[in-house]
Amino acid sequence: MKKSVLFAAMCAATANTYAQTEQTEKENKIERVAVVGSATNLSITKQDIESLQANDLEDIFRKSPSVSVGGSVGVAQKIYVRGLEDAYLNVTVDGAQQTSTLFHHIGRVTLDPDLLKQIDVQAGAGEATSGPGAIGGAIRFKTKDASDFLTGDEQAGGRLKASYFSNDGHRYSATGYGRLTENWGVLGYFSTIDRDNMEDGDGNTIYGTAADQDLVFLKTSGMLTNKQYLSVSFEKRDEKGQFSARPNWYVAEGSPLYDSEAERETWVANYRYDHSNLVYIQATAYQTSSSFIGGRFAWLADIDTHGFDIRNTSEFGAHSLIYGIDYRNDKVESGPADGSPENSEEGSVLGLYIQAHSDITDQLLLSYGMRFDDYDFQQNILIDEYYGDPVTDSPAGLNDSEVSFNLGLDYRINEQWKLALGFAEAARGKEIGDGFTLDEYLYDGSDAPVVSADVVPETVVNVEAAIEYRLKGLHARASVFRSKINDVLFTGFEGSSIYNNIGDLSTEGFEFDVAYQWGSFDFLVGYSHTDTELAPRDGIYSVDYDKIDINGYEFVGLGNSRGDSLVLGMDYTLNSDINMGVNITHVNELTIKTLHQAVDKGWTDSIYDLKKPNYTTVDVYADWTLTADLQLNIAVTNLFDKLYIDHSSVGDYSAVDGFDGVRGPYEAGRDIRVSVTYDF
Repeated sequence: MKKSVLFAAMCAATANTYAQTEQTEKENKIERVAVVGSATNLSITKQDIESLQANDLEDIFRKSPSVSVGGSVGVAQKIYVRGLEDAYLNVTVDGAQQTSTLFHHIGRVTLDPDLLKQIDVQAGAGEATSGPGAIGGAIRFKTKDASDFLTGDEQAGGRLKASYFSNDGHRYSATGYGRLTENWGVLGYFSTIDRDNMEDGDGNTIYGTAADQDLVFLKTSGMLTNKQYLSVSFEKRDEKGQFSARPNWYVAEGSPLYDSEAERETWVANYRYDHSNLVYIQATAYQTSSSFIGGRFAWLADIDTHGFDIRNTSEFGAHSLIYGIDYRNDKVESGPADGSPENSEEGSVLGLYIQAHSDITDQLLLSYGMRFDDYDFQQNILIDEYYGDPVTDSPAGLNDSEVSFNLGLDYRINEQWKLALGFAEAARGKEIGDGFTLDEYLYDGSDAPVVSADVVPETVVNVEAAIEYRLKGLHARASVFRSKINDVLFTGFEGSSIYNNIGDLSTEGFEFDVAYQWGSFDFLVGYSHTDTELAPRDGIYSVDYDKIDINGYEFVGLGNSRGDSLVLGMDYTLNSDINMGVNITHVNELTIKTLHQAVDKGWTDSIYDLKKPNYTTVDVYADWTLTADLQLNIAVTNLFDKLYIDHSSVGDYSAVDGFDGVRGPYEAGRDIRVSVTYDF
């Protein structure tokens, strides 16, 4: 019987761990992740993705109250977990880290939902294995391989899929898969999406949302020996469209649009060696090249990333120990599309980590670990575009290292009740900057360095407590959390350099989930309340403010404030061939005070009360297996054509004199999605 996303997540993931779906039973056993920082642990399966016919990131996380996606336009979408932007998360695809920002008005995570078999979310700083810079948590995307399609003695096969979206476009995809040998398989996938401009809930055109997307994915995987596994994949994604100068802002009718293109190529290799209880090696190596060209000045930004993660797991009776090394190097270049690069920065991070799990008793699991991260940043080139001279005589550089600790426990009180407590630290040094604004201080004539010796890494302390109850078909859990990021690194404020430590960012709140299974029905309720506030350092504003609510306009790259979110869902299995469901999302109204920096700079006269109205959306779906080889899926998102701006998008500042164009785009109105899938 098919389960809803939250019900499946809660049954598969207790308050102390979310399951990592791997290909061996041993790996499932040893990858107990996030005893620390564990209140929001969500696993989304391929069935959940396919039911709503997910087209983008927003669709993927539609049923999670603690994970939101703002930006409306596909290329501009950004993920937020507990109010923190995805720049604060360690985001990986098959272990390959997705890092850095090509342009702060677009997203940095681009994926084809049809390729994914599982997404695991850990909210809040957690275990040492979460990777470098996981200040706000981690998201792990895992792609399909041949074994996800081959059944029984089948040697080869394929899948054709055609999808129609009333608002407004279509998608075609083809998948081929087969066995190269008894132990090796290969998967090939191609998809193409053609979208016209969408319409909002009032039937008005959302300009700048038309785009063409093409994706090619190849993956081969199998057993080298009975103890060694290897997979190698290649992905190439291309998106073209006419976007505005700021794709994550509202585009008025008649406003100029610019030919733009986003590209990404990623190679990933994963290796496992299961020798014994003492030697279980996992290694990942990756290389990613991404670029974005567009905007008013036909600007081109390129980012190259490569890295690896090598770890071993040793088990000693009731104890397991994971220890390893990871490394990542990022390089960004930017300049006119028809010229040579004018700006370049490079950054790297080397990490050493160790994480232990100990079953102290049958009821008590203890988690404890630490990691060491060494960050290196170097400004390579910065050329004045008008005169061709170096802007600074001595390019900026910074090297910092930090040690982070974590400690957590999971205690089963009895068969029904479980308690989890966690404390975790994480750190992030200065990383490469936004490709489109590496030269931003040329505009104000500043001769300050990018960073100075006064700048220190960001560090976070995350504390959580969760309680869980399970009885037959009922599963409930509640959690409270508080996270404090010290010495937030940001640009745009006065200080000794371009990037400065501007204060401390606190995130606190509570969450609860309830799932109940009754016969053929699955019911779910999810609720999230989060406050994300900056305590500015002394002197950063002309007026002393104790706390400032984070918003997606002034603090792009940090986070966004969102009203309390409630998710209600019901899934119903009519018979073995037909499943259907409904999902309701309600977000409460929120008012925050903003434009503090704009007041300091004289752009406006007073602090602005930014109002984010409440909204409720309803989504429905139905799956129908017509034959063993033919499936029909119908989904309707935003069933009642609600007109709204997602709270995780840029707010509406159009009432402020001089800020007429600062407003996030409306979300798409009703979208009827029909897809037909044929397997052969």
